[in-house]
Amino acid sequence: MRIGVCPGSFDPVTNGHLDIFSRASKMFDLLIVAVFHNPNKTPLFTMQERVEMLNQATKDIPNIKVDSFSGLLNDYVRRQNSTFIVRGLRALSDFEYEFQRALLIKKIDPAMETIFMMTSSEYSFISSSGIKELAKFGGTISGLVPECLEEKIIKRIREKS
Repeated sequence: MRIGVCPGSFDPVTNGHLDIFSRASKMFDLLIVAVFHNPNKTPLFTMQERVEMLNQATKDIPNIKVDSFSGLLNDYVRRQNSTFIVRGLRALSDFEYEFQRALLIKKIDPAMETIFMMTSSEYSFISSSGIKELAKFGGTISGLVPECLEEKIIKRIREKS
């Protein structure tokens, strides 16, 4: 069974993320979307909320499993019986950052392969931080996040503002 792992904070999940998940799911028998606990960030949603939101947003993609983890990515990927990491890219700046991370993972675990996928151009400007800023100041996030999560995201952002 070919298993891919797509890690991220997904705080909140965007339509750009869903684009990557949908396309990457066609490359693997199972795609694990893994919410990473990043101790350097203060998330808008708890880990459990993000897992629940991802489950709701990806319910129509049959070979996706949503999970969460903390610690080293390569250790997590190994525990999932995989050696494939899927990373979505929006711009050249994403590539520079992700390329360095991929090289580090390759150095500590030579069997690991990182697959870079460019997001579709219609989503290339969308970021979780941009969504939060837009909603905070009353802008519309319709079409930028999964429709089933739009109200929940707006409500949380406005509560925190």
